[in-house]
Amino acid sequence: MARSHPLTVLTVCGVGMGSSLILKMTAEGALSDLGVRARVENADLTTARGTAADVVIGQGMHMGEMEGTAPVVVAVDDFLDREGLARELRGPLEEQGWL
Repeated sequence: MARSHPLTVLTVCGVGMGSSLILKMTAEGALSDLGVRARVENADLTTARGTAADVVIGQGMHMGEMEGTAPVVVAVDDFLDREGLARELRGPLEEQGWL
């Protein structure tokens, strides 16, 4: 059974500007495709470490630093691949009860 409150998602890049914003838009689409209500924010790596989230999504080179900061941490290579991100998120979100 899916949870009733929106998922909190944080998209992360090294400086929190362009690529995390692009990933934010991709994540919003992927989560919508999965039927998950979510609030998606973007941030730089330093800010993200101190921000509470249910899911953290970002470039693989940074996600090692984010392990343990959220129940779900997903590394992506292609910030524009909405379908690929939805596939990556499906299993972890099912495990956490969001789907």
